[in-house]
Amino acid sequence: MAGSTGRKTVAVMRGLMMLCDSCYEQVMLEQLVDHKNFVQNYEALFDTICPGCTDINRPLVDDMLGSSE
Repeated sequence: MAGSTGRKTVAVMRGLMMLCDSCYEQVMLEQLVDHKNFVQNYEALFDTICPGCTDINRPLVDDMLGSSE
């Protein structure tokens, strides 16, 4: 995927979310993942990640939030 070089992933209920190093470190610092690197509180995750990470994961974010088109 274009622009995904160097990104780390965390698991969410609908798949894997790619995060930049800064967002990944913040997610780890706030202990939003369990021992399997799975995020239970995805709303807290969305509040934590930067706009760039939100954009690169847009289809997944929209799916998880129940976006209707």
